[in-house]
Amino acid sequence: MSLTTKVKISSGGAYESVFGYSRAVKADNQLHISGTCATPDFEKADAYEQTKSILNTIARVVQQADMEMEDVVRTVVYVRDINDAEKVAKAHLETFGTIRPASTIVQVDSMLRTWQRVEIETYAIR
Repeated sequence: MSLTTKVKISSGGAYESVFGYSRAVKADNQLHISGTCATPDFEKADAYEQTKSILNTIARVVQQADMEMEDVVRTVVYVRDINDAEKVAKAHLETFGTIRPASTIVQVDSMLRTWQRVEIETYAIR
């Protein structure tokens, strides 16, 4: 019987302790990154810019976990407005064009903050 080694990665955000979650959890060779939204300085940005911000945050978390973006195998993208799908797809393609993870895009009714347009969950395997 093998034991799974888990490493929790924190964003340092206050909501982690309120909700009881980690920014990411690395379990052996797998990385599970929680839904990630753009930072508040992108409040007035469009879906493309918010997605770029999100993917930059995800890249930093992947690096913290001693992994590479090439290790990403799946993304789940939530959008507030499905009409933003083209802008989100453009940013996603710029990051993952040659990596080509499995991906899903879903429209949702709302997100934690009213200005958020996009949220992305990410999964990687090394």
